[in-house]
Amino acid sequence: MALSRTHCWPEGHWDWPIHVSHKHGIRCGEMIFVGGQVDLDSGGKVQHAGDLATQTVTVMASLDKVLRGLGVDLGDLVKLIAFYQNDGSRDEQRFLADVARQLPAGGPGPVITAVPLPALAYPGMLVEIEAVAMRGADGRRLERQGIALRGTAPLPAPLSHGLRCGEMIFVGGLSAVDENGAVIAKGDIVRQSQIVMDRIGEVLHGFGAAHDDAVKINTYYAGGGQFADWEGAARVRARYFNEPGPAATGMPLPRHALSGVMTRSEITAMLGKDGRHLPRSHVWPEGHWDWPIHLPYKHGIRCGPMIYLGGQVALTPQGQVIEPGELVAQTKIAMENIGRVLAGFGAGFDDVVKVTAFYEGGASADQLHKNLSVRSACFTEPGPATTGIPLPFLAYETMVIEIEIVAMLG
Repeated sequence: MALSRTHCWPEGHWDWPIHVSHKHGIRCGEMIFVGGQVDLDSGGKVQHAGDLATQTVTVMASLDKVLRGLGVDLGDLVKLIAFYQNDGSRDEQRFLADVARQLPAGGPGPVITAVPLPALAYPGMLVEIEAVAMRGADGRRLERQGIALRGTAPLPAPLSHGLRCGEMIFVGGLSAVDENGAVIAKGDIVRQSQIVMDRIGEVLHGFGAAHDDAVKINTYYAGGGQFADWEGAARVRARYFNEPGPAATGMPLPRHALSGVMTRSEITAMLGKDGRHLPRSHVWPEGHWDWPIHLPYKHGIRCGPMIYLGGQVALTPQGQVIEPGELVAQTKIAMENIGRVLAGFGAGFDDVVKVTAFYEGGASADQLHKNLSVRSACFTEPGPATTGIPLPFLAYETMVIEIEIVAMLG
């Protein structure tokens, strides 16, 4: 059964240069999703080109405008993912402070995952921020509990390392950095993966949860687009989950903000308000693609009304790339795979509330528009919120797009 939902496109808000079915924000029950907000004008032209601080302020104001159009505000945020340009010369803590200053004082505030990139989709665009917010269906603010993790780099107030709101638990991106900003196990992705997973477990434990309450894990790791970059670390992370594990997405980055940081992971988990593990179901369609090594993750996880799909790609069941290097063809295959996973839950594209696409490309509108137009065509207008992020490479050679989905079903 489809849940009722409302969409938002504020008057005069920025737009893509091509027509798409997506809207800037969508509200479904207690959940609000806002696609990546950027500093464009209504004609799709980048504003304040090359000025990260000014773009950050503008992006957060755009985010607030979309939220208010859905009857909520920045005080209802539970999660931010901030994609920003950084070749190692920018101070990530300063960037996080610029984001935090736009949030209401007090707290606890949302969790955040900062993802440094060589470029974003349009020349001169330096930051794109997507968000999740929550507010009661009756319009009342929901109670929340936040955690500031000890022993790791502190976050500027009111940002949190972990946040619980209702049955939802969000753990922001954690890495192997100590409280003084020093990198632990510099350059060792396997050891750092263990540290990160232990820290995630510590945050989850603070809410009475455990790794097996996770429904989605995203990992951003330093690598060059080779299987060898992520295999060892993937095996370490996998040991923290019993089968069936959560849905998963892993993205290679040329580097993190601090030299020697190799990996950063964030998790969404769900736990009953009474502290009990919530039942969940999973989907793995017959003949669906698989990883070259056995991992506990599933292509789709449903818990309550929430459906999370790990990044869907154009691979065979043996982990071989289909249509190597062909962005449009691989986008179509990935969307077909998404449709199959959703169908396993009795859902369809019109139940999707958020789409995130990672594709091979740089600061070029052409690459974004090629995959965006294919993705957009799968949805009935008004469509879900969306974010499109270019990367120099993905996890496999000649694989050029990976698309993850959040859907909601009654």
